[in-house]
Amino acid sequence: MPVPSASRSGFAIEASHLCRTYRVGQKKAGLLASLRGLWKGETRTVEAVRDVSFQIGHGEMVAFLGPNGAGKTTTLKMLAGLVYPTSGTARVLGYTPWEREDSFRRQFSLVMGQKNQLWWDLPAADSFELHREIYSLDRARFDRTLGELVELFGVEKLTRQPVRELSLGERMKMELIASLLHEPGVLLLDEPTIGLDVVAQSTIQRCLREYNQRKGATIILTSHYMRDVEALCSRVLMIVQGALQYDGQLSGLLDRFGRKKLVRLQFEGAVPVGLDRFGECKITGPVAELNLEKSRVAQTLSAVVDMPGLVDLSVQDPPLEDVVAMAFGSGATQP
Repeated sequence: MPVPSASRSGFAIEASHLCRTYRVGQKKAGLLASLRGLWKGETRTVEAVRDVSFQIGHGEMVAFLGPNGAGKTTTLKMLAGLVYPTSGTARVLGYTPWEREDSFRRQFSLVMGQKNQLWWDLPAADSFELHREIYSLDRARFDRTLGELVELFGVEKLTRQPVRELSLGERMKMELIASLLHEPGVLLLDEPTIGLDVVAQSTIQRCLREYNQRKGATIILTSHYMRDVEALCSRVLMIVQGALQYDGQLSGLLDRFGRKKLVRLQFEGAVPVGLDRFGECKITGPVAELNLEKSRVAQTLSAVVDMPGLVDLSVQDPPLEDVVAMAFGSGATQP
């Protein structure tokens, strides 16, 4: 589907000072408090999203990270037009999402890993046909696109099998195929690989990367699996307690919050005693892993390189999961 001319000169997605607040009920413990609540209930205001602004260019794949309850899903729902903002504005492919114009709804997809759009008792192929009718897709275009997607995801033999009989990974592939049949220019993915094994995650990562390269689609991905982020996205948006705290390159996040290095030492026999004097040390068989501040790496290497029995040595960045957890905990305030 062509991108509207109104958006070609700018960004695929623009959010400006988006805010969303909710009123939630507060119930005290006890029968008497419950009865009182029938007449005079108490509520409090929750700021799900607070003054969030960002711009995403056409064809970008951006990771949207944050702890549970940070406001990621609420932001995606506003960009999809499912939720009205309390204040602020947004433009997606030149449209205001919550105006819900038909021409806009034909150009994006929202995929939520914990919600199904396929009919449970029917083969996925039947749901695909329903999708064709809803979007009024030309038969030739639909057949061509479906054939490409089925081949891309490697599910040629599964489309006539009832959805309830598919594995979790197979169902997720079918969900993604359904969301891509109308060739959206913007794809909003909320935990698309949740609960999947490593093989299924890898397959979906590859397919999303290829779809992005073929169609030039703009993709926002939320995920707690850092392998998804590393495999697909070079840019990261991080939201903490409803506020955007980081917008930059993934490498910048690693440089900023990856204050430590992982020094891995492999010995021919038993690991010598006393390595814990250098810092946090984990020993597994003949391998010792030292978790060190960057400033101490050079000094430590010069001290251990001549140790008897040392056969291999490497210096690595800490796992991305650890870096992101540190960023969440620090608030990740952007300079």
